[in-house]
Amino acid sequence: MANHKSSLKRIRQTESRRLHNRYYAKTARNAVRNLRKLTDKAEASAALVKVSSLLDRLAAKKAISKNKASNLKSKLARHTNKLSA
Repeated sequence: MANHKSSLKRIRQTESRRLHNRYYAKTARNAVRNLRKLTDKAEASAALVKVSSLLDRLAAKKAISKNKASNLKSKLARHTNKLSA
């Protein structure tokens, strides 16, 4: 166990940050999953804007890596473009 005050504080901070990041990463996974289920192009296009914004915010806050956000956005855009009007 840690002996220094600063290391005890660091343990508390990382635990709360981990839970915070885990919540938002799970929220993003659900948003991506729901977007992939959509079959209407107009609906999917509207959802894509919101999901892309969410992924960008998570990447900026380092809850997910910027490459993962970029890969997901690319795949979702391709999915949306394939849908028929």
